[in-house]
Amino acid sequence: MEALMTGLAALWDIQVLVALLIGSIGGVLIGAVPGIGPAIAIAILLPATLFLPQIVGLVLLLGVYGSSMYGGAIPAILINTPGTPVNALTTYDGYSMTRNGEANRALSLAYSASFFGGTFSILIAIFCLIVLGPYLKDFGALFGNRDILMAAVFGSVLLVFAHRQNMILAILLYFVGFMITLVGRQTTKKIDRFTFDQEWLYSGLNLIVVIIGIFAISQALYLLRGKDSAAPEIKMSGGLFQGLFELKKFPGVATASACYGTLMGIIPGVGEFVAQFFSYATARSISKDPDRFGHGAPDGLIASETSNNAVPAAAMIPLLALGVPGEALTAMMLTVFYSKAIKPGPDIFELNPDFLYSVFIALLIINIFVVIFLLFTTKYLTKVIYVPNRFLGAFILILAFIGVYSIRNSTIDCAVACVFGFLGFIMRRLNWPLVPIVLGMVLGDIIVKKLTAGASRVKTPWDLIDRPVSGGLFALICLILIVGIGSIIWERRKRANR
Repeated sequence: MEALMTGLAALWDIQVLVALLIGSIGGVLIGAVPGIGPAIAIAILLPATLFLPQIVGLVLLLGVYGSSMYGGAIPAILINTPGTPVNALTTYDGYSMTRNGEANRALSLAYSASFFGGTFSILIAIFCLIVLGPYLKDFGALFGNRDILMAAVFGSVLLVFAHRQNMILAILLYFVGFMITLVGRQTTKKIDRFTFDQEWLYSGLNLIVVIIGIFAISQALYLLRGKDSAAPEIKMSGGLFQGLFELKKFPGVATASACYGTLMGIIPGVGEFVAQFFSYATARSISKDPDRFGHGAPDGLIASETSNNAVPAAAMIPLLALGVPGEALTAMMLTVFYSKAIKPGPDIFELNPDFLYSVFIALLIINIFVVIFLLFTTKYLTKVIYVPNRFLGAFILILAFIGVYSIRNSTIDCAVACVFGFLGFIMRRLNWPLVPIVLGMVLGDIIVKKLTAGASRVKTPWDLIDRPVSGGLFALICLILIVGIGSIIWERRKRANR
């Protein structure tokens, strides 16, 4: 309980509260504007967090991370355009409700479902910290370099299977990200790797610069290339509070969806889309009117918004406990931890338990504030969806270059960001996933460092998995490979027999 009070006290600071408010409101606005998304916003904000105090910078990013999907539901429901990619499923029933004259009901349902999902996940995490806290101090003893190495490999395998529609492409892009981490001079043995005698490459390629290039600059170019579409006409009717307490009519759907979101968030590389798929399928299977799904079913909207908002808090668990990010947003969070000398991993339960409480309590406060904020400002926020794409593109581009240059006052970093920006733009045009490159860099760096650190104890390949944790993770990897490859072969045979 002492750690809980200390973590709560760390948030009771004017700078932290201001950062929390700015991050929360900014996240809602960013989510409400189609074409930006939290990944781009966090990529732009990353350089600024390097100059902010530890908890202030983190709370700022958590605000964007935890609130963007709330805002993303607004255009998904009103104009059939998801504000963030994970709000795509919200359009199925949310937009249909708008066409049926129930826009405000759909919005308030989405807000209440999002709040329930996010709060459910956060309270589960805090409960586990309180109940298991006395035992987690010994958790770090179970993890050595080889165990963390195997956890990173486990995350890599899950990442590949999360892109099962483009698995080969995901592997290649992950390998590209992995190779990028090798660029630079190894400090211990003074070995140059892919530097080509260029001094500016000795320190390697900065992860934040690459992230800003691939996500922010590429999206800016994509928006600048497109045309501004005509503003849609939206008819708003009914009170915004009318669907706020309607969630209690669907307790089974809400609880099951929150559980799916929490579970899928804990598993690295899975995330919101899989959670939504299971939640939506479950909601339809238990519905008394399954044919209504896709045509304005409130339980379909609840399933989508509850599950996707339960993921962010749960995704922080593998990041904090193992130092293994599950997707691009948590990978960006990891760079903030490293820049502030916070080392996520099993030891954090003993060394920084108050920090863990600060993270989850901050997410809880964010959810409470965002719902209150949205209930009173939605009629004004709907104007945000009319912002022209080209204006957004130019604005993002300017902020991206300011952010890149501020990191090390380097024009070379700006040039590197441009290269990766054009690469990201090409990938967007080809509809290739961007996440494998970023996670290839993050997880690849973990794999290389832990393999190097544990090399003295590795004489044979068996030595990598001779510990309980690494052995268990290796067994899970084998199981996933067998099941995943088997399902792919079965699907191909099924299609061939048609």
